[in-house]
Amino acid sequence: MTALEQVKEWLATFPQFDILTNFRVDYTDKVPGTGGILPDGLVEVSRRRDITGCTTVTNQYNFALYYVFEKAPGDDEGAEANADWIVDLQEWAQAQSVSGAAPVFGDDPRSERITAQNGTLYQADEEGTAVYVVQLSVQFVRVFKEENKWMI
Repeated sequence: MTALEQVKEWLATFPQFDILTNFRVDYTDKVPGTGGILPDGLVEVSRRRDITGCTTVTNQYNFALYYVFEKAPGDDEGAEANADWIVDLQEWAQAQSVSGAAPVFGDDPRSERITAQNGTLYQADEEGTAVYVVQLSVQFVRVFKEENKWMI
């Protein structure tokens, strides 16, 4: 299973995920109750080589999560419900990461860290929809032997 598939499958276990009618890759509709995950690739955070020839690499996957909800102009109650959903998602991701319930991407599950942060209203329109975005980051360690094979 690819990293993207793992993240999508994991996000679908968020207890409030069921309000979404559609969740796509690289796209989201302007229809309330839809969302999308936009992969932003792999970033190498650090690399170190030990005297035995093993190289330990800390990597990070980054994803932007977009969610479209109903939000009429001036609707404070709807805005608050949407903001609560975004905060709940971020807190759930943190709890999943801390407890070890989140997916594992690297060779050292103890060093895995998944964060969902910077949840914010991205855009709202007069038609009664609002787009919210959350930055999801997955930091993990890979260990390579001298012959460039992963150690497990």
